[in-house]
Amino acid sequence: MSDSAASVIQITFHSIQVPFDLNIAEVKEWLAICSRMEGLALAQYSVVICDDQYLLDLNQQYLNHDELTDIITFDYRSSESENTINGEAYISFDRIRENAVLYDCSPKQELLRVIVHGLLHLCGHGDKGPEEKKKMRALEDQCLAKHPSRNPE
Repeated sequence: MSDSAASVIQITFHSIQVPFDLNIAEVKEWLAICSRMEGLALAQYSVVICDDQYLLDLNQQYLNHDELTDIITFDYRSSESENTINGEAYISFDRIRENAVLYDCSPKQELLRVIVHGLLHLCGHGDKGPEEKKKMRALEDQCLAKHPSRNPE
């Protein structure tokens, strides 16, 4: 990636009345690595951490789904920028906490998995059927293996 491309990367994190603990600089660098693994430039990725109700309202309003979920992504790429990631993810921290117990991991580990899951959706990966879910999980694991907390120096 050229220096000019690196300077236009905008990764933002927002919280809607939900506290979360991440090293934002570390996560930004990690997400840029993950996007390069996918062969795409990361221009803009906004992550919003919220609660179940907020995400349910979005799910109902924009997707006509009346169910709880851990993440919803919105892809804002245009045909002119199809090789560039530009989107946002809304993540329910209530689901993160519950899934961390279910998957026997820390909420931080689960949050990182879901953050990169959203990025992978924006890279074009789906997770509707069993094969897509298996591939998505493998890609998540590959990305998580690149996170600095997994590779202390």
